[in-house]
Amino acid sequence: MKRRTFLGKAAASGLVAAVVPSLTSGSDGKPGAASGTKLREISTDRAPKPVGPFSQAIKANGFIFVAGQTARDPKTGQVIEGDITRQTERVMENLKTILEAAESSLDRTVKTTVYLKDMDDFDAMGKIYSRYFPTHPPARATVGVSRLHGGRIEIELIAIA
Repeated sequence: MKRRTFLGKAAASGLVAAVVPSLTSGSDGKPGAASGTKLREISTDRAPKPVGPFSQAIKANGFIFVAGQTARDPKTGQVIEGDITRQTERVMENLKTILEAAESSLDRTVKTTVYLKDMDDFDAMGKIYSRYFPTHPPARATVGVSRLHGGRIEIELIAIA
């Protein structure tokens, strides 16, 4: 389903209203912000630059929506070598840096989605992941995927601003 179609159906079903109440379609039919809604792009040089047409994160309506982060080094833009533990640490540090740029932190995270290239990495990833959420871990979904844009892991998250 195309993004525009999905957003239109989501708005009609109330999904968008539940998450970002004042997000509506603009006069050109594309998603846009209604008057009074402040959508702010979050960008920092301390995290990897996006590899496509998307933002590192968006702050909207009291939430921060962080795009999926892979184990890319912020300085080189290259995926770091190593096993799942090293790659999970890099991903978590990237997420932490983006949240700090948005004036938030990992302890304000409410939901994450973890994408693993190999579900056999689940336990090892979980050990590193849990160090970043020592109390009140967020809700989480973990999904096995056949391909990622580099590396063995990608994590996206939603946090309170």
